[in-house]
Amino acid sequence: MDRNIKPGRLAAMAVVLLLFVGGYLLNLYKLQIVEGAAYYEMSQNNIVSTRTVTAARGNILDRYGRVLVSNRSCNNLTINSTELFQDDLDSNAVILQLCNTLTACGDTWIDELPITMEAPFEYVDNMTDVQRILLDAYIDNIQAEYDSDFPDDPTAVELMAFFRSRYKIDNNYDSTQMRIIAGVRYAVNVRHIIPTSDYIFAEDVSIESITRLMEQDLPGFHVEVSYVREYETIYAAHLLGYVGQMDSVEYQTYQTQGYPLNAIVGKSGVELAFESYLHGTDGTAQVTSTANGTVTGTTYVEDPEPGNHVYLTIDIGLQEAAEQALGSFITLENAAREAENEQAVLTGESTQELITGGALVAIDVKTGEPLALASYPSYDLATFRDDYNELLQDDVTTPLVNRALSGLYEPGSTYKMCTSIAALDTGLISTGTTITDEVTYSRYADQGYAPSCWIKSSGGSHGTINVSQALSVSCNYFFYAMGDQLGEETMTQYAQLFGFGQNTGIELAEDTGYIATPERLEETQGRDWYAGDNLQAAIGQSVHQFTPIQIANYVATVANGGHRYSTSILKSVRSYDYSEQVYERQPEEVETIETADENWQAVHEGMRGAANNVDGTAYTVFGNYAYCTVAAKTGTAQTGDNRMNNAVFVCYAPYDDPEIAVCVVVEKGAAGASLGNIAKEVLDYYFRFQDSTTNFENEGSLLK
Repeated sequence: MDRNIKPGRLAAMAVVLLLFVGGYLLNLYKLQIVEGAAYYEMSQNNIVSTRTVTAARGNILDRYGRVLVSNRSCNNLTINSTELFQDDLDSNAVILQLCNTLTACGDTWIDELPITMEAPFEYVDNMTDVQRILLDAYIDNIQAEYDSDFPDDPTAVELMAFFRSRYKIDNNYDSTQMRIIAGVRYAVNVRHIIPTSDYIFAEDVSIESITRLMEQDLPGFHVEVSYVREYETIYAAHLLGYVGQMDSVEYQTYQTQGYPLNAIVGKSGVELAFESYLHGTDGTAQVTSTANGTVTGTTYVEDPEPGNHVYLTIDIGLQEAAEQALGSFITLENAAREAENEQAVLTGESTQELITGGALVAIDVKTGEPLALASYPSYDLATFRDDYNELLQDDVTTPLVNRALSGLYEPGSTYKMCTSIAALDTGLISTGTTITDEVTYSRYADQGYAPSCWIKSSGGSHGTINVSQALSVSCNYFFYAMGDQLGEETMTQYAQLFGFGQNTGIELAEDTGYIATPERLEETQGRDWYAGDNLQAAIGQSVHQFTPIQIANYVATVANGGHRYSTSILKSVRSYDYSEQVYERQPEEVETIETADENWQAVHEGMRGAANNVDGTAYTVFGNYAYCTVAAKTGTAQTGDNRMNNAVFVCYAPYDDPEIAVCVVVEKGAAGASLGNIAKEVLDYYFRFQDSTTNFENEGSLLK
């Protein structure tokens, strides 16, 4: 049935439609005709700029999820070139006021110009590679755009004269003020020559500085939120490392990965080793602001993606115990020696050398994972930049050296387990073979060489002993005989099986060390290898030089019955929101030393005897150890005539089911037995921690 449309309704709809159209036309007229000029002027004055949004770096955590390095948000100041360099603004005066305000509040601005701050101007001695790249680009630009006659290699004075002219720095400013202004203008200007991220005028600025700058209504700067590294521990400085601006060599690598020229990257330690995991991806934003600098809108074109979180194999509690035990021993021992030296000077007696440093490494026997890597002396990463020059100039204790990974030491008698396995595995001796300690090994006496066992000083002898007993009492005579018959080539072969003279697998910078060979002797002492050198090599002397981590891994291999593992320090990696496991390490066995079980048992019994037999060299420390039975070996490494011996101590525990292996080295420590208490304090913590009810993050769990 047809329906008629009533005329009244049709008229009403027409009226409504006309009202809408009329309103639209009225607003359009107002925007375009009445206020069009004003909006046009506003649009012309609006400035749209693209800014980099810094991504947070990933955290570094220990094996139990305890945070070691994180990020703290901070306020950075950047320069707004358009706002600062307006025609009607005295830009130089503003720059000087910005700098003076920061100085008054205890902050500093970032000066990138590699010229001294005061006249007579000269280039700084410690110019960085990045500073050189920027300076060369700036000079090339001068020659191409401003003055083709400008010298290729201008002096600092010539360049400062150019700055005064180019930037119209009048003579009312003294030389230092002129240098400050020129430095800021140079940093801003050079970024137009080499496109890179914004010039950060000041980093991690205090609220006081920002407040005072705003109170003065100074134009030309923006406050941007960024991040700085926050150190949650004062320990493990050598391991964690630090971050800083790239140098030219690093830039060649990182530029292909999209890093800007002034990107912050890992410079050492874990920060460097795991840069690819820790470094986030910066985002970009379009910022709209008015001519006077007021931000009217920010649009994120690409969100920043924070870096991943890196979990280390280190137990920071054990690391703390190791550093404290090592540091306390060295501090107290040096204090005692200084007191004795004062008395010796009065009586005319000889003085003792002071200990210059030491290291302690603890390794998980079952996985090869480092649990602690302590180096003494150390430093504070929180003040590292301020302390760097002082640390660098200390060439006595060399605190910047990571002795745990790069210190080279003779192993002394701790090497005798290697010699034992070589002699047993080749069939030179059996576990029941005995040798009588004649104290002085006189086979080469007619050639002027007759080394003696250490027991000679007490007027005794170790008697007739087997290999286990020889290890327990550390009889040099027994091992002189072994080395004499094994020869250099065979001993080198077994040293290599134990990982000496090779990288351990750790991702941080390490030294590979040196096995005593004729080639190494010729290189270091300029002489041929004699039969007597086999004797010294067999007891860990000669020109053996190994790192503490190599020695610790060797002890773990002994405890493992010949299974040697890689010593990677990376346990796992998680995404920035902890929701995804990016990487998880599995133990990697790199060598198996296959010999009869009874041979390993003989070596194990020898180390157990050293710690538990009354005549053992480590009995005074571990004879009645509360937690478990410990296997140990002491070592005293001679460093030359009239020089204090280095001391080495190694152990593993528990004896019947090894979990942890420890190596302690102290430069000029005198005797290895004296270091037993350092290792004991580390073992005390390890076993107390296992017995504690402290709950940490579970492996693979989601952090909340």
